[in-house]
Amino acid sequence: MQIKSALRQLLPNAARAWLGASKDIGDLAFDVDSSVREDIKSKYHFDEELLDLFVGNEGFPVHKWHHYIPLYAKYFSRFRDSPVRFLEIGVFRGGSLQMWRKYLGEKAVIYGIDSDPECAKLNGLSAQVRIGSQDDSEFLRQVVDEMGGVDVILDDGSHQAKHQIESFKYLFPRVNRNGVYMVEDLHTSFWRGYGGGYNRQSNFFGFTADLINDMHHWWHFNRIKHLTLQDMCSGVHIHDSVAVFDKGEVYEPTHSMVP
Repeated sequence: MQIKSALRQLLPNAARAWLGASKDIGDLAFDVDSSVREDIKSKYHFDEELLDLFVGNEGFPVHKWHHYIPLYAKYFSRFRDSPVRFLEIGVFRGGSLQMWRKYLGEKAVIYGIDSDPECAKLNGLSAQVRIGSQDDSEFLRQVVDEMGGVDVILDDGSHQAKHQIESFKYLFPRVNRNGVYMVEDLHTSFWRGYGGGYNRQSNFFGFTADLINDMHHWWHFNRIKHLTLQDMCSGVHIHDSVAVFDKGEVYEPTHSMVP
């Protein structure tokens, strides 16, 4: 119950009105007297190692919506115990990077970026941490070059629509083939205070809709809106507040009848 009260203080009614949020985030906080494990296990039929790492977390705090845990496993599990290059946008208090290190293994090259200079103290613990803005293309270039490339990107950064879009447009072309780009906390796309709003073309879902239309350019006569992203996104997956993009070669579709 203390968590709910704290979150209400973070998002009072006046702030909710400015954001355009219909829900009180505090009311959506899970009851601390209940079992986080059982909630995730029963609702999402998920009982894998990542759940153990999340609910058993010690050290730096990690804060996640419950339905994200099985989604992480769905899209990231194939990279475990490999030299995957993993970039998380948004370090917060470091708990997430700590979780990724345990989950992905020691072979993984893990970096986190954040605009808060305080996050620099987390550098070298579970991952490398670099300080800079996610909409600074030169900063992003330096980080990806230092990583030696990137296979997986998780955007949990500012949650500002403009930042999410600019980061994606710069970074997605640099994701290695068969990599994954995930953007989370996209409920902010409906909040005016984050540059969003229902059905606004400027929010991340509006951008994603344009990208989906571009993916289907074979079937319509409208212009391609994101030429630099053409023929490199092989799939888009939408979940509550989460969008996942597959990086892969795209070919003009063909069909056959056999025999």
